[in-house]
Amino acid sequence: MSVAVPSRVCESPGCGDPAKLQCPTCIKLGIPGSFFCSQACFKRSWDEHKKLHKLAKVSNRDEKDGQGLYNPYPGFRFTGLLRPAPLSATRTVPDNIMRPDYANHPTGVSESEKQMRGTTNIRVLNDEEQEAMKVVCKLTREILDVAADATAVGITTDEIDRLVHEATVDRDCYPSPLNYFEFPKSCCTSINEVICHGIPDMRPLQDGDIMNVDISAYHRGYHGDANETFFVGNVNENTKKLVKTTYECLMLAINEVKPGVRYREIGNVIQKHAQTNGYSVVRSYCGHGIHELFHTAPSVPHYGKNKAVGIMKPGQVFTIEPMINEGTWRDELWPDNWTAVTQDGKLSAQFEQTLLVTDSGCEILTRRRNRDGQPHFLDSMS
Repeated sequence: MSVAVPSRVCESPGCGDPAKLQCPTCIKLGIPGSFFCSQACFKRSWDEHKKLHKLAKVSNRDEKDGQGLYNPYPGFRFTGLLRPAPLSATRTVPDNIMRPDYANHPTGVSESEKQMRGTTNIRVLNDEEQEAMKVVCKLTREILDVAADATAVGITTDEIDRLVHEATVDRDCYPSPLNYFEFPKSCCTSINEVICHGIPDMRPLQDGDIMNVDISAYHRGYHGDANETFFVGNVNENTKKLVKTTYECLMLAINEVKPGVRYREIGNVIQKHAQTNGYSVVRSYCGHGIHELFHTAPSVPHYGKNKAVGIMKPGQVFTIEPMINEGTWRDELWPDNWTAVTQDGKLSAQFEQTLLVTDSGCEILTRRRNRDGQPHFLDSMS
């Protein structure tokens, strides 16, 4: 599960400088974001940026004419074709399973994370702590594999959430997303234009969809975190290329992990490969440190020229989880305050692993235990 990047940065490709200027037409049309550092960057991005204005005008016109698709949020401008569906009741966890501090909090706030907010100190785990992380990450991978096996045309994401919840509890784990800042489900299911944090609901998966399932588990005081993007039925070649490139971005980044490397370098590797293939890199969410805390230092942005703090040392544990988009890298939120979608409605894909820095490189703690560790989507391409 990714963590949000709070600062506003220039939306001109390859810039990333702090931004305060906002497009006046976007303000008028109700398009969120659209920040730039200077008029020069704004003009440089104009040909691509103005497409958002056209999309917003068409969407607003369809709503007024009553021609739009099903819309449970009156007045909200959806960026793509996906719509939310009803949710099932919140699932419960047996009392005997150890819980993180936010599990029973009325607003899902983690007081332990709150105390560490703003720190740039990156913990080095001792041997015992590393072993605990290896155990929870192995269990996290097993749960993700359950979701992969269940993914098929016609199944609802709510059913996948049920299977994930049961598999998590069966392994004496608490599903980390459940009630985290009031997230209502046990995993995230992000379909098509959803970048991350999609909420499982009653919508059946359709032939040609892609879906990312993000699994986070809490076992005996430690969190594990991993996700994959899956093919649903028959997926076209352009979509396959996006998913394959996203996985390559992750693996190229993992290959860079070793003692002495600056965390900010990860984004340079990812953005170079994504842009070479014609894609963009999401900037609003990043990888993160993880251990007893679900999200903590370091922050690991996936875009180039970022200003992440820290140098990798043996014993540090963190995630890399690039989100790669077919079109613009910009995102916006649905009114549920969780579902992050591409601002142009085009596809997004993501892969995530939890990593332990070793003396000579890194260990992928959430790696798949068979098929040489390859992701599930490659099973259908081999």
